Amino acid sequence: MKESAACARIREFFSHEGMAGLMSSMADLAFADATVGDFAINLLTVLILYGPAYLANTGAMLFGKWIPDKFGFENHKIDAGKIHSDGNRLLGDGKSWEGLIGGGVFSGILVVISHYIWDGNTPSSDRPFIDPLLISEPTNWFWIGNEWSAAFVLGFTLGFACMLGDMAGSFVKRRQGLKREGEVSSKAPLLDTLPFAIFIFLVAAILFRDQIMMHSDLTPPIIAIIFLTPIIHRSFNILGYRLGLKSVPY
Repeated sequence: MKESAACARIREFFSHEGMAGLMSSMADLAFADATVGDFAINLLTVLILYGPAYLANTGAMLFGKWIPDKFGFENHKIDAGKIHSDGNRLLGDGKSWEGLIGGGVFSGILVVISHYIWDGNTPSSDRPFIDPLLISEPTNWFWIGNEWSAAFVLGFTLGFACMLGDMAGSFVKRRQGLKREGEVSSKAPLLDTLPFAIFIFLVAAILFRDQIMMHSDLTPPIIAIIFLTPIIHRSFNILGYRLGLKSVPY
């Protein structure tokens, strides 16, 4: 009896060569975590994989403040100046439509660049510089058109999640009477950092749970990054302040 193509593929898969190839592929996707040094490298890997999303705030400053100020046009406040029943603005002057969309676009561009530079890089030999699309396939929901548009959609989605988390933090701050109007910014370290970090990783867990950035070996470093986010965010804000993109270093 002639063997069907499906049976042939199954037999090949369970052959010695097929299993060896499978084990090799699984080894390539494993993140070593036996030592403190391995954990540190994995921590840096997470920071680089999610760096484009974290930098959405920089993109928001660029598109929502620096470019409008530079070229003399007005940005559009998301809350349109509306006042909540508590007498404070809904979100404040720091949240604009240009910043919201620009933050996502900025993150999308950064993921495209990351994929271009580190295309095919695996955890086994290339940490911390891993291809963000390493195990992505044309069947993934965000694969629209080709790999480059897929990289952009992935980055834009996580960057947009960052901006939504940032908006949520601003809303809570306004309800607590912490105001930012014009060039005067409120200072609330936890509300300025944890909401956007939580939104990024929550959206990643929901929409990109089958991607390399949500590999189970990276769960401990991800948790650590969340707790380190206030320090990371402050560092980026100081950079933005020195570059003239922010009016305050926080």
